[in-house]
Amino acid sequence: MGTLQTWRKAYGALKDTTKVGLAHVNSDYADLDVAIVKATNHVECPPKDRHLRKIFVATTAIQPRADVAYCIHVLARRLAKTHNWTVALKTLIVIHRALREGDPTFREELLNFSQRAPILQLSNFKDDSSPIAWDCSAWVRTYALFLEERLECFRILKYDVEAELLPRPAQGQDKEYSRTRELDSEELLEQLPALQQLLYRLIGCRPEGAAIGNYVIQYALALVLKESFKIYCAINGGIINLVDKFFEMPRHEAVKALDVYKRAGQQANSLSDFYEVCKGLELARNFQFPALREPPQSFLTTMEEYIREAPSVVIVPTEPLLQLTYRPEEGPSEDTKLSNDEPEPSAPADGVAVSSVETAPPSPPPPQTNVDTGDLLGLNYSAPDALAIEESNALALAIVPIDSGKLHFLFLISFFP
Repeated sequence: MGTLQTWRKAYGALKDTTKVGLAHVNSDYADLDVAIVKATNHVECPPKDRHLRKIFVATTAIQPRADVAYCIHVLARRLAKTHNWTVALKTLIVIHRALREGDPTFREELLNFSQRAPILQLSNFKDDSSPIAWDCSAWVRTYALFLEERLECFRILKYDVEAELLPRPAQGQDKEYSRTRELDSEELLEQLPALQQLLYRLIGCRPEGAAIGNYVIQYALALVLKESFKIYCAINGGIINLVDKFFEMPRHEAVKALDVYKRAGQQANSLSDFYEVCKGLELARNFQFPALREPPQSFLTTMEEYIREAPSVVIVPTEPLLQLTYRPEEGPSEDTKLSNDEPEPSAPADGVAVSSVETAPPSPPPPQTNVDTGDLLGLNYSAPDALAIEESNALALAIVPIDSGKLHFLFLISFFP
């Protein structure tokens, strides 16, 4: 077994040397390719900072986006082709440190690249060269899931929780102040589940078996452990904000909020167990672990009672946004008003014949009758008698004298009876 392991290490070193030589000859990005190969070689030690700095410089905002995309392409190709857990883990460490310490341009291009190709999906990765490699391969898969969820959380939140600069708390303000304390109900119910899913992936990074004592895995675990503090702070601040807004929520939002509250209590216990495991490792000597506070379970009964009585929808204002009113026409028509305003003729002028026509008052409209549905075209409708129309003076002509001897002709129209 020892001879086989020695042969594997020698073969890995030969491959790294060959890749470095080819990069110097054939690559247009020789310095970047060499830095990536040396930072992700087969040696079981963390990537060196001098190689990481070259990668960070090549992925800054001042560089062309094509250079940044090329760097991500090389890292993705390195992950896809390797079957060695050391190379895969060191590649993930490079990506993780670039997300934490590099320029935001790297994160933006990594998001775009991950939508086209699943760079961090290593669910089928395994290194079965030895029992130690088998246990380490399992941790590499969980670490990749955490980094993938980290990108998804950024896509939902639109900001990086780890890179967020928390302001100094004012006097009397909680030290664990986070941006989630200022969100409204809709944003809380969108961001808190994403943060809880990220914390779930983080807790899953607990090493097991032979992976616990490996130095490279402990180095990567230290990066994960650092991020757990701000993630927990963001979730805790969001839960406090959620409780403040809970009794103003409609029922469908209150049900989601209750699920978030229950999961927060479960994750507080799981995170406490995760910290206990990390405290026994050498990496935790310089860490100061926060005091975890589980949400009070007695509050669950009050929340459940509110859900049973909560309104199903939000109360809207009673005043309509657009009010349409119908006002019936007031006063007589123009023709009737004009005829009423005319003075009565006192005496007819000489040589002028005046015919006064008495206008019959309009009769009330006939009552509506239900038309038989069998005669939709109204063919059986009986028209009124023509003689009755003529006798009712439906169209009458009146000659009315006006000042200065002029005559005006008025058509007085009466409605059909």
